[in-house]
Amino acid sequence: MICSARRGAATEGEELTLSYVDSYRQLAAAQKGRGRGAPAYSLYVNRPAGRVLAAAAHARGLTPNQVSAISATFTVVAIVLLAAVPASVWIGIVVWILLALGYAFDSADGQVARLRGGGSVAGEWLDHVIDAFKAVALPLAAAVGWYRFFPLNSEAWLLVPLLLAVATTVEFFGMILNDLLRARQGVPQATEQGGSSMRRSLMGLPTDYGVVCFSFVFWGFPAVFVGIYSLLTLAEVLYVALALPIWFRRMKTL
Repeated sequence: MICSARRGAATEGEELTLSYVDSYRQLAAAQKGRGRGAPAYSLYVNRPAGRVLAAAAHARGLTPNQVSAISATFTVVAIVLLAAVPASVWIGIVVWILLALGYAFDSADGQVARLRGGGSVAGEWLDHVIDAFKAVALPLAAAVGWYRFFPLNSEAWLLVPLLLAVATTVEFFGMILNDLLRARQGVPQATEQGGSSMRRSLMGLPTDYGVVCFSFVFWGFPAVFVGIYSLLTLAEVLYVALALPIWFRRMKTL
C-alpha cells in the first residue's frame, strides 16, 4: 500500500539546472525498473504524474527535500480535513485531490534527486519518515471522522480503519526491514526487480495507496464509503498475512 521513493538532496553545485522539457526527457529515458508486483495505479498513473511534477520542480530549482515537504503538506492538510470538517461530497473530493497530489509529489522527490545526480541518506530518511507517518495517520484520521460525522449503527465499525492502520504499518516496516537486512548481507535490492505484468499490477490494485486515496471520493456517502473502505482493509490484511510468511522464509535463506 505504501510506495516510497528512495532519494535525497545533492550537494550545492552538483547539478545543472535543466529546462522542463529537458528534465522530462531525461527522466523518461532513465526510469527505474518496475518493482515486482507493483500495483497498477502506482506504476501507470502515479509514477508518470510524478515525472511531470519532478521535471517542473527541477526546472524551478527545487531540491528533493523541498519536494518531499510539498508532498507532506498536501497529505497533512487532507488528514486534518478528514478529522476536523463534517463529512460531505465536496470534502471527499478535496481530500482525494490533496492525497493524490501528495502521492505524486512523493514519487517526484526521488526523480528530482536523479536529475540532480543522486540522493543522500538524510533525504532517504526524510522520505521514509513521511511515508511512515501517512501509513498510520490517514486511517486514524478516517476513524476520527467516522466517529464524529458518520451515522454508524455500531461503534464496532471503527475497528476497520484501526485494523488498516495496523496492517499498513506492519507492511511498511516489513518492507523497510527486508531491504535493510538484505543490504547488511550484501544482497542487492535489484534482486527484487523482476518486471510486473499487467495482470499482476491489476491484482494489486486493492492494496494500492492510490486506490485508497481515491476511495475518499465517496466520503460524502457514509454507507458506501464504509463498505468500500472495509473491502480495501480486508485486501490489505490478506496481503500482509500472505506476505509475512514469504518474507520470513527469505530472511531464513540469507
